[in-house]
Amino acid sequence: MARWGRAAAVAVLLLTGTATAETPWVWDLPAWVPRPRVPADNPMTVEKVALGRQLFYDTQLSLKGKGACATCHIQAKAFTDGRPVGIGVTGEKHVRNSMGLANVAYVPVLTWANPLLHSLEQQALVPMFGEHPVELGLAGQEEALFARLNADPRYPPLFKAAFPAQDGAISLRSITQALASFQRSITSFNSPYDRYRYGGEASAISPAAKRGEALFFSERLECFHCHGGITFSNAVTHERMAFVEAGFHQTGLYNIDGKGSYPANNPGAVEVTGQPVDMGRFRTPSLRNVAVTAPYMHDGSIPTLDAVLDHYARGGRAKSTQTDQLIVGFALSIQERADLIAFLRSLTDQRLLTNPAYGPPGTGVR
Repeated sequence: MARWGRAAAVAVLLLTGTATAETPWVWDLPAWVPRPRVPADNPMTVEKVALGRQLFYDTQLSLKGKGACATCHIQAKAFTDGRPVGIGVTGEKHVRNSMGLANVAYVPVLTWANPLLHSLEQQALVPMFGEHPVELGLAGQEEALFARLNADPRYPPLFKAAFPAQDGAISLRSITQALASFQRSITSFNSPYDRYRYGGEASAISPAAKRGEALFFSERLECFHCHGGITFSNAVTHERMAFVEAGFHQTGLYNIDGKGSYPANNPGAVEVTGQPVDMGRFRTPSLRNVAVTAPYMHDGSIPTLDAVLDHYARGGRAKSTQTDQLIVGFALSIQERADLIAFLRSLTDQRLLTNPAYGPPGTGVR
């Protein structure tokens, strides 16, 4: 299907809420980027993405209309929120930073510290219905939610178009599948660095960024071991991979008891696995668009890229025997520090931050 054909289909859906048939999604990816894996029971369609986009920005998916998925996942911030930690619709502060959604289709395990959570469909239930902490605050409000969406004239036709086999039923299954489809559509592979490294544009990044690239991929700094590959993370999966990588690491942020313990309310993957080795281990985030996703780390405790470099240069601010062996420390000259930050800034994809297809319905179509 041609790109403009898909755009026309999305326009018809968003403007009229009607469609004649399900339209297979065509990935808008550079040739060097493999397609992500998609669950067999939730194939990507234009109609599901359009519905998911509508739902993603709709405050009706929250208690008393006080928030939406987009409240904590803002496009201009690469679908993070700029806060140290998330804040739910009741005003409750969370213990973790809101993760970005760019290229989330390539992520094999969701959230910061749950190695058992693998699907976006399943993950959507956490912010919607979770009570510890409260995010969207919909626990016990399922029927009220369905009633609101059924009463909104936009939604019955959109659900009918997206889920014709279910006769457009508005259910948790259809809502989460639509949200997951929209989130999978959010891809980011058009940074200046991509145009330089994969597109052959020698002038796409500065000489400083080129020097920073060499530092980043050097054994001296070790950055690329955890932040390599197409997503700049070692938690990745796609159609060309024979196996899934799910990187979790303890980076020396805390050492409360002298043995590597993390705060009791935010201990990392150990909270799920019960294995002592998982104390303080969190999933490796992508570094794509990292310049616009401050503050950093799982708890938002490091405010700037400069401060992140300080953390790793000293080998962790609270290193212990639990700290990953790749966190070795290093020394940077003033010029090297500037070069490394120039490289990290070259990973910002302005098209991701401004593409109307990822913004609120009514701002444009792809």
